Amino acid sequence: MKWSCLLSLSALFLILPVTAQDAPTTGEKSVKPGINQRYLDPDLKVDDWLKRFEVESREVFHNRKDVLEICEIQPGMTVADIGAGTGLYTRLFSKAVGEKGWVYAVDINARFLEHIQARAAQEKQQNITTVLCPEDSVTLPTASIDLAFICDVYHHFEYPKTSLASLHRAMKPGGRIILIDFIRIEGVSSEWTLGHVRAGEEVFRKEIEDAGFTFDAKLKVPGFKDNYCLRFIKPD
Repeated sequence: MKWSCLLSLSALFLILPVTAQDAPTTGEKSVKPGINQRYLDPDLKVDDWLKRFEVESREVFHNRKDVLEICEIQPGMTVADIGAGTGLYTRLFSKAVGEKGWVYAVDINARFLEHIQARAAQEKQQNITTVLCPEDSVTLPTASIDLAFICDVYHHFEYPKTSLASLHRAMKPGGRIILIDFIRIEGVSSEWTLGHVRAGEEVFRKEIEDAGFTFDAKLKVPGFKDNYCLRFIKPD
């Protein structure tokens, strides 16, 4: 499914569907065909995902304050929440960057973005732009962001080389990636993780380094048992 997207100067957004329904034509082969099938459903029910994403039993929800702290967000920064979903972290980032900062909520499903837009209006968060992207690009302006937050989403990058190239273009020199994903270890991780997440930390780290980012640190989030957190930097 291919979409074009109009970046607005406010929290409002316009979504224009492209008639072609083919997979992204970047030339890159899908690393896990069908991984995003549920998220491409035009009739996706956001309430169902709220019950899964914004519950205390989910590590990245329960530990959201610690995660926000390790992001080291400063007022005035521009942050991209890649795979924003229900917008949990989008809302937190909006408060952290303040009136002079900005947040891009990027996702492949319009229903998620409509929900984020509605919550932003309800909470009077006017520094959020929602971005409907295809499966192979973050669709952000060149050198526009200081930090990209990718939380339990990178394993959904069906075209990682192309997606990371678009992210590299969108990031300012010295900008950072905060990557959170599931620990995947053969014989240790759950059957769900082994079946759903295509590779472990070492593979994902190498892919991001190969895209031109420098590995900076593995960050400790006190409450994490099933997830790890890595930081990368785009060299100046």
